[in-house]
Amino acid sequence: MNFLAHIYLSFNDKEVTLGNFIADSIRGNKFEHLPERVQKGIVLHREIDTFTDAHAIPKKSSKKLHHNYGHYSRVIVDIYYDHFLAKNWNQYSEVPLADFVDQFYDLLEESYPILPDGIKRMMPYMISDNWIYNYSKLDGIANVLSGMNRRTANKSKMNFAILDLQEHYDAFEEEFFHFFEELMVFSKQKYLSL
Repeated sequence: MNFLAHIYLSFNDKEVTLGNFIADSIRGNKFEHLPERVQKGIVLHREIDTFTDAHAIPKKSSKKLHHNYGHYSRVIVDIYYDHFLAKNWNQYSEVPLADFVDQFYDLLEESYPILPDGIKRMMPYMISDNWIYNYSKLDGIANVLSGMNRRTANKSKMNFAILDLQEHYDAFEEEFFHFFEELMVFSKQKYLSL
């Protein structure tokens, strides 16, 4: 899953949210210096990723893309699924998406001293371009995919994946809905066991 899903699946626990968000920027177990609940968020993030990688539905979504994007297809599916979460946000939260995202950006700014350097570098762009809120729009997803393509020195061709999303939109959305129901249950159980 991508940024929005990891933030959402932290169940409004600020420190767990922070850990869940920064986890991809932390190598191995180099997080013992962080507050305990931030550490738990990192562990939760990794559990979510393991569950997602092993699950048949994201694999099915990814298979539609594999011919064109190879190993990048899993990353693309994560971005697609964040789009569907953002687009259908009112089914999952009573807090409007814009408010939820603003609260998250406030949390990042409050937590700046403990953020990994990569997050510190990315944060101004994320906030100024409102990446997470813009996941709800196809233009926003197109921008994310183009940015990801640039990060691979244009090797991934992920910028073209917006066309695949449009072509198979209903199928991807249905797969998201089925998968996310299971992921929410799994994540809540893991969160409560932390």
